[in-house]
Amino acid sequence: MQDTKELREIYCDSLLEMAETNKNIVVVEADLTNCIKTGRFKAAHPDRFINVGIAEANMIGVCAGLATCGKVPFCSSFAPFATRRCYDQIFISVAYSKQNVKIVGTDPGITAELNGGTHMPFEDMGIMRNIPNMVCIEPTDAAMLKSLMPKIVDYNGPVYLRIMRKKCEQIYAEGADFDMFKAFTLRQGNDVTIFASGIMVSRALAAAEKLKSEGIDAEVVNIYTWKPIDVETIVKSVSRTRACVVAENHNVHNGLFGAVSEVLAEYCPVPAEAVAVRDQFGEVGKIPYLEERFGLRANDIYDAAKKVLTRKN
Repeated sequence: MQDTKELREIYCDSLLEMAETNKNIVVVEADLTNCIKTGRFKAAHPDRFINVGIAEANMIGVCAGLATCGKVPFCSSFAPFATRRCYDQIFISVAYSKQNVKIVGTDPGITAELNGGTHMPFEDMGIMRNIPNMVCIEPTDAAMLKSLMPKIVDYNGPVYLRIMRKKCEQIYAEGADFDMFKAFTLRQGNDVTIFASGIMVSRALAAAEKLKSEGIDAEVVNIYTWKPIDVETIVKSVSRTRACVVAENHNVHNGLFGAVSEVLAEYCPVPAEAVAVRDQFGEVGKIPYLEERFGLRANDIYDAAKKVLTRKN
């Protein structure tokens, strides 16, 4: 079942609600107001909305300046433009300078669909994960984004928020509450752990159901905060299952598989398999084609689980 609202609507709804009491919230856009649906914020608070035009690096600089004055700026663009295009400005003006800026990258991975390879970010979380003290989050659905938005505002430091613009598969009930720095175990199991994020969570649950039909007990853990990663939950799970699959709508290099593998190597080495984009550029297509093209289907998670269980045994 899909969410009733698009994530971009939830994003703007949350900003509008919080801006009523928090006068420091400011929205900065790079000429994509219609795409992220922040026009309603502009209408409600024209004095707290800035459109810098198609100038993402400048957008980051403006946000850094606003943060030095005590504001809480939120800025957004398509994920490759919110990250790759202005990476040095994020690194120096925001993170190095310890500024409280919230950066939103939209249409992650294959959800960019017909915008194609130039707009299809398989690397955004990886490069942002390399920035010291940058928090990197990928909400799973509308309920999670709604819960996390006030916590992101209250958190004093830079945050990268990776969201779909459109409707997600509903995983959580409306009103669910989430810890910004803890993973969420959706399904307990003893044979293999499936760690998943974003659109891959629903696919992980479907794979777990297929495994169950064969008598395989899979645990499904939603890691929505990639950095700082929840070491405790990862170690607790794999200490019991002794094998894992990591499923992400991202490049296998320096993404969630890399983050989980770093934890495994340091604390609890077990066999691990990745369901991820294999060092490739994106291309034009709708999600059903793209998930098959890049191996991001529930069946790919199922196959990876069977493979890692063979390795474990």
